[in-house]
Amino acid sequence: MQSNLLAITRKLRERSAARREIYLQRQDEIFMSEPLRKKTACANLAHACAASSPAEKGAFLENAPNIGIVTAYNDMLSAHQPYARFPELIKAAARDCGMTAQVAGGVPAMCDGVTQGETGMELSLFSRDLIAQSAAIALSHQMFSGAVYLGTCDKIAPGLLIAALRFAHLPTIFLPSGPMPSGISNAEKAKTREAFAKGEADRTALLQAESRAYHAPGTCTFYGTANTNQMLLEAAGLHLPGATFIPPDTEFRDAMTAEGVRILGEAIRARRPLYRIFDEKTVINMATVLLATGGSTNLFLHLIAIARAASILLTVEDFDALSEITPTIAKLYPNGEADINQFHHAGGVSFALNTLLQKGLLHEDALTVAGEDLAVALQPYAFSAGKLTRGAAPKLSLDENILRSAEAPFSPVGGLTAVRGEIGCAIVKISAVPEDRRVIEAPARVFHSQADLRIAFEKGELTQDAVFVLPGQGAAACGMPELHKLTPILTVLQNRGLRVALLTDGRMSGASGKILSAVHLFPEAARGGAIGKIRDGDIIRIDTIKKEIILPNLTKIAERSVFYRPCGTYGAGRELFLLFRERVSSPETGASLFPDLDCPD
Repeated sequence: MQSNLLAITRKLRERSAARREIYLQRQDEIFMSEPLRKKTACANLAHACAASSPAEKGAFLENAPNIGIVTAYNDMLSAHQPYARFPELIKAAARDCGMTAQVAGGVPAMCDGVTQGETGMELSLFSRDLIAQSAAIALSHQMFSGAVYLGTCDKIAPGLLIAALRFAHLPTIFLPSGPMPSGISNAEKAKTREAFAKGEADRTALLQAESRAYHAPGTCTFYGTANTNQMLLEAAGLHLPGATFIPPDTEFRDAMTAEGVRILGEAIRARRPLYRIFDEKTVINMATVLLATGGSTNLFLHLIAIARAASILLTVEDFDALSEITPTIAKLYPNGEADINQFHHAGGVSFALNTLLQKGLLHEDALTVAGEDLAVALQPYAFSAGKLTRGAAPKLSLDENILRSAEAPFSPVGGLTAVRGEIGCAIVKISAVPEDRRVIEAPARVFHSQADLRIAFEKGELTQDAVFVLPGQGAAACGMPELHKLTPILTVLQNRGLRVALLTDGRMSGASGKILSAVHLFPEAARGGAIGKIRDGDIIRIDTIKKEIILPNLTKIAERSVFYRPCGTYGAGRELFLLFRERVSSPETGASLFPDLDCPD
């Protein structure tokens, strides 16, 4: 194992020690008091199984292990529609293992793809912490011996994992649904979007292209936030090996769902709770895989919040240090042309983890839900003649245009980096940006919404090199909506030969494209951040090589007052989330409603 990796992990462990000790002690106390059902009043128990079948009721009252299912099912989200069948599959598998299972509760699940550019997107980031709270309510009945989480997409899987880490006395597994079949190529989809932005394609052509891309049950096939979530859950040992990108509604997927229940049953009987599995090594492994695969910028926020739910104080500096030693081994859209199905067929998660492990870049002794260490867990499942088997992790990529060995990577450094300056710190997804565009210096053009920038583009006003600055897009201002609608516009400008970049305290999509985009800037304008002092014409230099944001006339800027256009507070339920805006923390601590759990007195 590389000495730098050990040093980064040691610093993380030392930084977290005081809070982590409190967390582990509290989880230990709860775990040692289980099973609570033996101590629960009879009326409470009767309520808990009143709707169960006679056989299930008998097993429940005899204190057989009972699995709580927390589901994000709805049938508008393509990735979550397959979960409609999962509760019955889980219950049947539980019966076969001498257990019972109940749907403990559902959590909200919004689709960022549906809300892109719309008012509802202002609730997206906040939904992560609301999902964590909803899952906590589901599990608060304390009738469960273990937990199954059903959730895939953007804020949903992170929210569920935050909740799982607060109920970490329970053995825990996540069961994925899998990606939809590949539709039209990502290149063709992007080409149509750009043509529409230039007025060269009409709405009918755009709708046809989008409908051919997003066309079936399963996760969207580009490497956005949903598939990054799933990649990291397998890296954390919370999926079964090789389970992540098996297609939905197949015999293989159903068999893996049943196998997941069996493995969870083993964890329950072996008294193997989540808090004894998920630790600093797990967090470092997740962050490394994020960087190595050029995953979604959203996971920068989510991983910090997830780690803090386990009282592990992951920082921007940790990401930076890991990025210096982590090679980029994957090229997936938007970093390349391939989709997640092609990645899976090239060797997938098992190959990616194996090559990083061989390079000494992962903690091989990190544990999984099955009680295996990572080195053993790299043996993925296969399915033949109706039976599951396990084999060795692939040692060779089947397509080096998509997936490469850590010894011969696409880049010697990771796919995300931080850039800093006196105005704050931002995150850049460099893996998608051409090398000749990784340093941009140009005058600022300040806009206060995606719509304003789009109008200027349509009027033909954007004809010069520019750093487009969008302040007032942060979590405290309006929930930090994604600014994905800017991607086709900025791509058109770049293709015209202009040198353009984006600087914002908002987010880009997990599918942010080839534009140099410095996002999640903190401190944000709504908290007095200097991004709100930038005016048209100020020269800005974003340098991902030196990891700097430079404003030569910073002294003049310091004298100005902060200005940004306040977002609306009514419509699409925004009025119900004003408390979230007031309480949310900085991106530095995960843009979270609860960044300081298990704080020492």
